[in-house]
Parts: sequence; structure tokens; C-alpha cells
Amino acid sequence: MEIMPYLQQKLNTVPDLQIVAFPLPSLPGSQGLPVQFVITTTSNYQQLYEVSNELIAQAMKSGLFAFMDSDLKYDQPQIDIKIDKSKAQSMGINMQTIGDSLSTLLSENYINWFSMQGYSYEVIPQVPEKYRLDQNSLKNYYISASNGQLVPLSSIITIKTSTVPEALNRFNQQNSATISATMKPGVTLGQALNYLEKLSKKIFPQGYTYNFSGQSRQFVQEGSSMLITFIFALVIIYLVLSALFESFVDPLIILISVPMSITGALIFLSLGFATVNIYTEVGLVTLIGLVSKHGILIVKFANDLQNQGVKKRQAIEQAAQIRLRPILMTTAAMVFGVVPLLAATGAGAVSRFDIGLVIASGLGIGTFLTIFIVPTVYLIIGKNMNKTT
Repeated sequence: MEIMPYLQQKLNTVPDLQIVAFPLPSLPGSQGLPVQFVITTTSNYQQLYEVSNELIAQAMKSGLFAFMDSDLKYDQPQIDIKIDKSKAQSMGINMQTIGDSLSTLLSENYINWFSMQGYSYEVIPQVPEKYRLDQNSLKNYYISASNGQLVPLSSIITIKTSTVPEALNRFNQQNSATISATMKPGVTLGQALNYLEKLSKKIFPQGYTYNFSGQSRQFVQEGSSMLITFIFALVIIYLVLSALFESFVDPLIILISVPMSITGALIFLSLGFATVNIYTEVGLVTLIGLVSKHGILIVKFANDLQNQGVKKRQAIEQAAQIRLRPILMTTAAMVFGVVPLLAATGAGAVSRFDIGLVIASGLGIGTFLTIFIVPTVYLIIGKNMNKTT
């Protein structure tokens, strides 16, 4: 990312070209610039063009974007030929004759083949290129009337030049314009999309909606499904622990360390060391299983001591003391195991750094808090198995 601003600055000096530098997507399946904001409406393309330009103008003033462009542009010249049907009919010329003649003179359709020196070639009846590119040359074409006379095309047509879009795109069966953009360094994809959503609600007329495409669509879908995935992971782990301990209370004590580890990871994300993306989200889900084992070690050992007749308070104190070394050793092993991810360089280094940062920070802070919080919660809501005080 450090080279992107420098590279973009150099590319901006290339005359007559609009060039943007952006990193390739981290995950396969998407193409184009990171931000792809789709404006959809049932209104005509001219109104859509004006709305998209207004969105781009205000978004560029925000300072969040380094480059913005729309795929709806009125930059394609077009020649409209209007035929005086009454005059053509009076001269004995019908519309089919005019259409067939223009098609033959201007298109590249072949009418036959001929052979020469063992090779076959198409026969294309077409006027020379210099007479096809000049709109005034159209008036010098001649059309055959019904009586056999050649009539100049200029006597029955008028030519009008207009500018139209090069392509008319549709999204979900509606007229659409896709705004493609790249963010400035330090701006996340989530921040850019949130700003465009708020801006669109502010400036869009009635009948206009927005959607996402490419990386942006992937980001939105993954972000909405991540919360569901996180909840399912907690539920599954809770049910497995409930079956293992034959209790619905012990899993709650064990999983109390999960919010603490997640908070520890989010602290470093909020400080700007990384952004919330698919890789950090995978790291957060991984933390659930990694941190849960600390609580398992303490709670299981405390329950075993209670079964041997040790009082509840003494059992949890001994369990915390005896299991401290295994907890610290496994935590240190995992943290040192992700050091190569934190120190990675080259292609994909940012993605590996994000995963490593979340696991190392969340596991470190979560382990520190687990040592004190889990025994306290166990003492408050844990089951007293020997029924002694």
C-alpha cells in the first residue's frame, strides 16, 4: 500500500489517459476497483447520468477517495438520419430500398466469395473508409428509384449529430450506473461504502436505489453473514461443552473469556493497525476456540477437585494455580506461532498480518483476563458439588 500513492502520482502525469493504480482483490471471484457502487432507477439515462455525476462530485470533496469514475458517459458521437418519407415516396423510393442501400454501402457484410491463387476471399461491397467516416459524404450517396433513376440521398434525408452513452447498462432489470472508486491510504472499504450509502440517501431523488458489485458486494455479503457465523460458532461450542461437562452452567463460565479476547483484538483494530475485513473476521472466529481451552483447563480441574472432596473456593484456587503454567505455555506457543504472519512480506503480506494481529492480540489480552475472571465467575455461579461451605 505504501507504493500506491507514489505510483498514482506518476500515472497522473501521463497525458490524455486516465489511469488508476489499485491492489488486486485478496479473494478470488471479484474484479475491478475496490468500490463498485451501483445506482439503479427506472428513470431515463440522462437523469441517471446527472445524479451519478452529482454523487461523484460530492464524494470527491469528502477526501475519502483517490479516484472515482462512472461507466455511464455521454461521450459517443452518433449520427441520426431522418428520412423525409413523403418526399421519398413521391420519388418512388421505399424505406426498404434506403435501408438495404445504406447497409450495403456502410456495413461489412459480404455477398460472395472468390478464389485467387488457391485462397478464398470475401466480396464486400463497401465505400472507401474516407467516405464512411465523413457524415457529409452520406449526402453524396445515390439511391435507385423505382423508375431506375439514381437519386442523391441528400434530397430526402437530414443529418443530425448527437452524443449518446457508449453503453447502456442494466442491473436487476433496471437502468444502472456503476460508480467505481479507490480509497485514499488509511481509508477502509467499509468507511467508503458507509459514506456513499449516507450520501445517496441524502441526494437521491425518489425512485433511485443503490446496490453493490464486485469486491463491494462481496464485502457487504460477508459482513452481514459474519455475525450469523459468529453466533453459530458460539452456539455449537456451547452445546459441545454442555455435553462434555453435562452442565449448562460450566460452558457459560468457560465462554466468559471469549468477549474479553474479542475486545482485546478490537482494541488493536480500532487503533488502526488493521481494518475489519474477511481475514480479521476469520481471526475473530478462531479466537473463540483458542481462548475457550483456557476456561476448559481451569473448570475441568476445579470440578475434579470438588469430586475429591475439596471445597469449592479451594478447588478453583488450586485449579487456577496449577493450570497457570499450561495456559501460559499454550498461549505463548500460539502467539509465537503467528509471529511469521506478523513479519510476512511480499504478496499477501497484509492479509497474513491481519490474521496474525487478531490472534496474537486477542489471545494475549484474553489469556491475561481469563486467569482472573474465570475463577471469579466460577466462584459465583459454579456448581458446589460437595455441598460443603
